[in-house]
Amino acid sequence: MTLNSKIPEGPLEKKWSNHKFNMKLVNPANRRKYKIIVVGTGLAGASAAASLGELGYNVHSFCYHESPRRAHSIAAQGGINAPKNYSNDGDSIYRLFYDTIKGGDYRAREANVHRLAEVSGNIIDQCVAQGVPFARDYAGYLDNRSFGGAQVARTFYARGQTGQQLLLGAYSALNRQIDAGTVKFYDRHEMLDLVVVDGKARGIVTRNLINGKIESYTADVVVLATGGYANVFYLSTNAKASNATAIWRAHKRGALFGNPCYTQIHPTCIPVSGDHQSKLTLMSESLRNDGRVWVPKKKGDDRQANQIPENERDYYLERLYPSFGNLVPRDVASRRAKDMCDHGFGVGASKMAVYLDFADAIKRLGREAIFEKYGNLLDMYKQITGEDPYQVPMRIYPAVHYTMGGLWVDYNLMSSIPGLFVLGEANFSDHGANRLGASALMQGLGDGYFIAPYTISDYLASNKFSPVDANGGEFKAAENSVTASVNKLLSINGSKTVDEFHREYGKVMWDYVGMGRNKAGLQKALKLLPEIRSRFWKDVKITGNALDINTELEKAQRVADFMELGELIAIDALHREESCGGHFREEHQTEEGEAKRNDKKFSYVAAWEYTGKTGNPKLNKEKLEFESVHPSQRSYK
Repeated sequence: MTLNSKIPEGPLEKKWSNHKFNMKLVNPANRRKYKIIVVGTGLAGASAAASLGELGYNVHSFCYHESPRRAHSIAAQGGINAPKNYSNDGDSIYRLFYDTIKGGDYRAREANVHRLAEVSGNIIDQCVAQGVPFARDYAGYLDNRSFGGAQVARTFYARGQTGQQLLLGAYSALNRQIDAGTVKFYDRHEMLDLVVVDGKARGIVTRNLINGKIESYTADVVVLATGGYANVFYLSTNAKASNATAIWRAHKRGALFGNPCYTQIHPTCIPVSGDHQSKLTLMSESLRNDGRVWVPKKKGDDRQANQIPENERDYYLERLYPSFGNLVPRDVASRRAKDMCDHGFGVGASKMAVYLDFADAIKRLGREAIFEKYGNLLDMYKQITGEDPYQVPMRIYPAVHYTMGGLWVDYNLMSSIPGLFVLGEANFSDHGANRLGASALMQGLGDGYFIAPYTISDYLASNKFSPVDANGGEFKAAENSVTASVNKLLSINGSKTVDEFHREYGKVMWDYVGMGRNKAGLQKALKLLPEIRSRFWKDVKITGNALDINTELEKAQRVADFMELGELIAIDALHREESCGGHFREEHQTEEGEAKRNDKKFSYVAAWEYTGKTGNPKLNKEKLEFESVHPSQRSYK
């Protein structure tokens, strides 16, 4: 398959503005004639549906929750980036672009990243106008803090609940359009298939999660904004309902999957405490602004943290990376924490944790100032662990958090299936092999508010659409396929629950396809994963029936898709014989233990094509061209 990224000609800083002018427009009176389906109601989905509705399109918004307010976007804590330079510390659009390209280890498209940096300032203005309560300084101006991979303060925040406040802004905009009648909202509907007619995306098949009915909906454009797939690892910081079903079913209908192995490990999570856990809890990266990361200098030191004197502590990030200190990018901080624990310097009962200490900041700034910045985060930590982070250091360890991979899209955010647009974390994104903190909210809202409305309009104005019928052959075939899958799952009546299979599968993924990867481990995973998937389809037990509320059936559908996606992640990780960002192949590292890229062989987007058989994908390559920032060995020293 020939991949056309459709990157506009011209200088980098003018590509988007020129492209906007050259795109075709839809007359306001004609917009109501076009129907657009938006699946997902997080930041990307809610902002896209609201924006398209306000333009006058006939928008149908689908959510598997009862309310968009339950989207996982609410879990984002630390902030959202924009180069406003309010701190007067040298920030600019180009610096944000440069930091993002470098932070992603030179595995992202320059044009997409620069556009994201360009629109990010507009996002802040939009959200302030919506009433989002960003933190402000003493004079009343919007406040900023720093995040990993940057030496400037460009992150706007609302204490430790930025995602929730931004989602409330997008939710209010969406509700306004629902009330105006431009958006029709479907709650408790889960997309289970994409319908392609004459080579174009023309609708979806859903399951009504209340009564179990399989239903078809037609459209001229389908937009997927359904988030990432970190739950393939079972334990992650994602909400339990977060899943990959929408993008995976679209992949099986012909949408290419880009860079599936690029998984982000977040360094600041509450460590695993036992087999009883079903998910992990994130502590915001913003805590590394004032918290200092350390371990005892002595291996196996069992003393309480407050009993270890200053001269017996190793502030290893400050020692190894003096320029960035505790604010190195996430992949770097995660690897260093793992190294410390692997070499016997870990703390806590499991010895698989490091300290994040606020003692210096409290002494310097006062407890009240720390509470103002991070209060709800520190309260959350105390509620979960029973330890007071104002009195003793927090214990943290890396965990699966975000996925940079996703459906391949061109510059217009359209997948390899015409008419299927993919926004936010669901696409292979603008983050390369590692996402900088506070950039997920930026991408989701940038895609939804300021990019997709232009590119979707251009697609609609440039194509003719013959009528399609929800009772037509393609839709009925898709419905029958979904029904058959549901009935097959319910008929197995095995002996193990969905969660038991998911936990077993996720452990293999974490052990061999997780933070550290090597050829032998990936090959072992590719033997174990199909075997678990085979047993799942023979021995899973799902109670209840299809025509009712059935959360076990919902989970089974999602886990079945994870069990196919997991193999693709491992295949992609095995083929990429280099280390870059969050993809760390242990065979490919520098003498200092940093990621070692192979630009001659792997400077491309790996876009995988479904061939009709799981485990046998076809690789397509989109070569990455660098005109402005030339790839080099990353250094944060």
